[in-house]
Amino acid sequence: MATTTRNPELTDVGGFLRRLGPTWLAGAIAAGPATMASLLTAGASFGYALLWVVILSAVFGALGQHLAARLGLFTEEGIVTTVEEHLGERWAWVLVADVVLAAGLAQLIIMKTAADTSAAIAGSMGLATLADPRIWGVTWAVILAVGLAGGGYRFAEIGAKLLVSVVVLAFLATALVVPISPAEAAGGLVPAIPSGVGGALVAAGIMGGAVHITLLTMQSYTMRARDWTREDRDLAAFDIGTSMLVAFGIYSLAIFLVAASVLEGTVDPAALTEIQAAEALGPLVGEYATWLFLFGLLGAAVSTLGGNTVVPPYLLADKLDWELSIEDARYRGLLAGVALLSALGGFIEGAVLPLLVLVLAFGLVGTPFALVVILVLLNDRDVVPEGNPLWANAGGVVLVGVASVVAGSFVADELATVTEPLSALVVAFAAAMALATLALVARAVVR
Repeated sequence: MATTTRNPELTDVGGFLRRLGPTWLAGAIAAGPATMASLLTAGASFGYALLWVVILSAVFGALGQHLAARLGLFTEEGIVTTVEEHLGERWAWVLVADVVLAAGLAQLIIMKTAADTSAAIAGSMGLATLADPRIWGVTWAVILAVGLAGGGYRFAEIGAKLLVSVVVLAFLATALVVPISPAEAAGGLVPAIPSGVGGALVAAGIMGGAVHITLLTMQSYTMRARDWTREDRDLAAFDIGTSMLVAFGIYSLAIFLVAASVLEGTVDPAALTEIQAAEALGPLVGEYATWLFLFGLLGAAVSTLGGNTVVPPYLLADKLDWELSIEDARYRGLLAGVALLSALGGFIEGAVLPLLVLVLAFGLVGTPFALVVILVLLNDRDVVPEGNPLWANAGGVVLVGVASVVAGSFVADELATVTEPLSALVVAFAAAMALATLALVARAVVR
């Protein structure tokens, strides 16, 4: 019977807490503006009907990170290197392409969020010359590039996270003030996707906030940065439980319950704006709700940009066998390039909140492939000598199934408008990833 080796440092509470972090970074990205938009839209559109998705997203998010962490702890290398060594170069490139496309689209829309929100704040202050999102898109991209490539972005990110924390606390406090209907909330625990425009899209957006290919693939790299090994399994389990299951779960529930209680029936969910969404905080902070929400949304966008920007460079550099450090000029240039390209987000037209929901749903479409990759590798004794526990395999299969069904419902809705460029991209991406997933499963079964 396998035993778990405990790190002596875990007996020191202070040392234990200091070593936490990899999944908290994933959780910070998960608790970004796209998830906030999905939760607000869900509550405003369908009341408590999608409560079951909100709860499952935290549970499945923790499970997905556990599977990714287990693979990273045993291999002690980046996931792309592991895939290339044990599945082959072709599969490694498919994974890289999947992540770059999903994370790249997310990067543009998150940058649009930062740019639009900055412009809205400037306009509200009477600074008409700075009320142009394009100016802010370029400004934030330069700050991001210089900061990440030079190692100085942490100051901006810490400030952004403080803003997000204030807004999260405001939602938690509001949840204690507004009248939440226990009977209606209980009805939302019954799994069903609401009929009507956007039901499948919003459900996919909520699930995609926690179960996302970006979060799954970055786990091995953030653990490497902390020098975690299989001896740190207890630490990893605590890290995942406290960040994704508890912190992210509370974050999601608070925002969703407030939105369902305050916004349903009071706004047009199809045209939900940042100003309308801010009304959710009205019962607590009154006239200051708009300012608090706007600054919180900006903080969430800036904070998420920092984490999301490094994901494509992580995987590409790993595939090209570059050092994952700004000491390597190639990696530093790639990091700066991704940051600067995100300036294009400031030039994208359209309302921010619906686009944020869409980008998470799009990412969920590519997630089942990453989950299958992880499960196949975890059950390969050449990769993980202990194999994967039965409960983890069963949970992983359920996770793949739920993610596929929710994403499939979203793609089915997109088929109705497949002649439009964005819908065509979603359907084509879904078809390609479905074929890749089926081919990988067939390969594993035959082997």
